[in-house]
Amino acid sequence: MKSVPIDKLIEDLKLEVIYMPENLNTQIERSDVNRPGLQLTGFFQHFGYERMQIIGNVEWNYLFLLDNETRQRRLDMVFEYPIPALIISRELEVFPEIMAAAKKHKRAVLRTDMPTTKLISKITGYLDDMLAPQITIHGVLVEVYGMGVLLVGKSGVGKSETALELIKRGHRLVADDAVIIRKVDEGILKGTSPEVIRHFMEIRGIGILDIERLYGVGAVKRWEAIDLVIELEHWDEKKEYDRVGLDEQYTEILELMVPKVTIPVKPGRNLAMIVEVAARNTRQKQFGYNAAEALDKKLKVGLKNNK
Repeated sequence: MKSVPIDKLIEDLKLEVIYMPENLNTQIERSDVNRPGLQLTGFFQHFGYERMQIIGNVEWNYLFLLDNETRQRRLDMVFEYPIPALIISRELEVFPEIMAAAKKHKRAVLRTDMPTTKLISKITGYLDDMLAPQITIHGVLVEVYGMGVLLVGKSGVGKSETALELIKRGHRLVADDAVIIRKVDEGILKGTSPEVIRHFMEIRGIGILDIERLYGVGAVKRWEAIDLVIELEHWDEKKEYDRVGLDEQYTEILELMVPKVTIPVKPGRNLAMIVEVAARNTRQKQFGYNAAEALDKKLKVGLKNNK
């Protein structure tokens, strides 16, 4: 099972550390969070202790109304469970009883100035992304007309050069060479670039290019859903390539089927233009129109009328 170290969560979400036990190696394995309102009243049946615990304005004010002894007892009961951490929102004051229970049971206490609802949304989205099934594919991911197009193929076939031409035509680079793909909710494949090489591209004969510096922030994008896979391969005279488009091709990525197009590469072909057309054609198919099927129906009707 995938997990996220609590140190990374703190760093990425910029959380304030109120208390952190020494040598704590907490790994977060669930994207759900829990607001322990019922637990603070003493009800612990079905307590989601394996989730991040959030103290918001409601929970804080309830604790404020309790006398010191009851507050300490209830918090002690919460911290007895192996919770990953307790996060206090809205930069609310940390009760001494929280610190006492955290130190006693060696649990982390964090804080943020974010409103509770925003904090829950941000943590859930972050953990959904980080805990999603993931693979890394050799290829180039570009956004073309709002669609994520993954270019794959052997080294030297022209993936980066095609992507560079697409960028010049107003489209955006997401990742070059290594594409990290995560399967997030609702069956969406989300592609991004490793942080260290984000917005950089390698062009043989020139070297490394910083696309953001060369073409501006509008030429790059942090992530994009993958809608189409285009495989570039060197033209093989002995191979029969699809010239009609009636037979749909798909490729499997993280158990999801993604439309695929194979484009043969040879001198003189405008690959960037072909990729643009493939993206537009795939979008039309998603909206229910298939040009090959429409032509096939017209031909059948024509043949029937001529009989």
